[in-house]
Amino acid sequence: MLQLGLLIAGMFLLQAVLSVFQMRHFSKEFIKLRRRGKVACGRQAGGFHAGAVVMFLIDDDGVIREGKKLFGVTCFARVTALPGFEGKYVGGLSEADLPKYGKNLRRAILDARDTYNKFISGEEIPQPPSPFQRVGRTLAGRT
Repeated sequence: MLQLGLLIAGMFLLQAVLSVFQMRHFSKEFIKLRRRGKVACGRQAGGFHAGAVVMFLIDDDGVIREGKKLFGVTCFARVTALPGFEGKYVGGLSEADLPKYGKNLRRAILDARDTYNKFISGEEIPQPPSPFQRVGRTLAGRT
């Protein structure tokens, strides 16, 4: 029984270390884009499904110059190119622009659009609830 507990603890520790490496990789990619100009980001938590984060390098008019995505279930997912959006206005992206992507990646792209539009209009951009806040709201009967 002790060995099983140590194995589980070791797996959690390994997952935490690999997650740190993943976030460092994401941060480096974000910084590379940010040094080249403005970046619009969108995210969609995955839970037990593949989560997604998208980053669009945009010019001063909101036209996408480059897209990147972090998409996957595990901590082994890496930032990769997201082609097909170059020359499109980030604030005008619609469902029609996203036909070949999975649900969470589509939602992350639309979240980047919504975040950009809120920023341009001067609205406050709400932070998503943490996992603990979501559990608390679920237990309290709120969604």
